[in-house]
Amino acid sequence: MAEKMHTPFDAIGEERLHQLIDAFYRRVGQHPDLVPIFPDDLTETARIQKQFMTQYLGGPPLYTSEHGHPMLRARHMPFPITETRAKAWLSCMNEAMDEIRLDGRLREDFFARLVLTAQHMINTPENGVKGESS
Repeated sequence: MAEKMHTPFDAIGEERLHQLIDAFYRRVGQHPDLVPIFPDDLTETARIQKQFMTQYLGGPPLYTSEHGHPMLRARHMPFPITETRAKAWLSCMNEAMDEIRLDGRLREDFFARLVLTAQHMINTPENGVKGESS
């Protein structure tokens, strides 16, 4: 019988992943570069992110079961995501990882994947955000 392959989700665990997402959204909700593109109440956003990150890290397909294929770039197109906002998003995640003391190879690999994802989400040049200066 084959042994179950351990995923990053297995290594982090559901409770700790939820702590990470909660710590992350506490920062997002106060970050001046991110507040304009996020709702005032981040409760539902955090719930969906928990589903997505569970699946992203190799856990159960919670996100797909409720929302269908992630289609990340398409779902984020309505929001002007600049390089500055991508960096702010990553900064919030980095600080959240510090808060929950996620470290070592797991953190490095997870964060490296998030960097690629954040870069992929950029859809607006810095000078393309209406009513805001860069």
